[in-house]
Amino acid sequence: MMWITQKVVINKIHLVISVLIVIPISLVYGFDPSYQFDIQLQSIDEQSFFKATMGIYLGFSVLWVFGIFKNDYLKIAILSNIVFMLGISLGRLLSILIDGVPSSSYLFGGFGEFFIGCYGIWVLNNKNTNFAKK
Repeated sequence: MMWITQKVVINKIHLVISVLIVIPISLVYGFDPSYQFDIQLQSIDEQSFFKATMGIYLGFSVLWVFGIFKNDYLKIAILSNIVFMLGISLGRLLSILIDGVPSSSYLFGGFGEFFIGCYGIWVLNNKNTNFAKK
């Protein structure tokens, strides 16, 4: 049985937050992106692209859930979360530099992704979390 201790919360809270946000967003991307975004898909290729994006998001989410519940998967879940979140936030930064400033929801999301990615790096390097080299 997994007891919820301060250490467990520190090590896993960013994975829980990621899962709670990424799964619903993936379903919007995959099934109705126009619900949340000013996007009108015109071709099967565009629909396929968004379904594939949904699949990537759901696949990573499954790995993060494994990390939340199975300590054997925790480190790889954290590493994948770092790559996922910092990759997306760097892509958003590139878009700001090339395309201009997006809506406030995208800015907020980009900041959140960057924060969660950096938090994951902190967890891996924090000597109190048992991941940092001693």
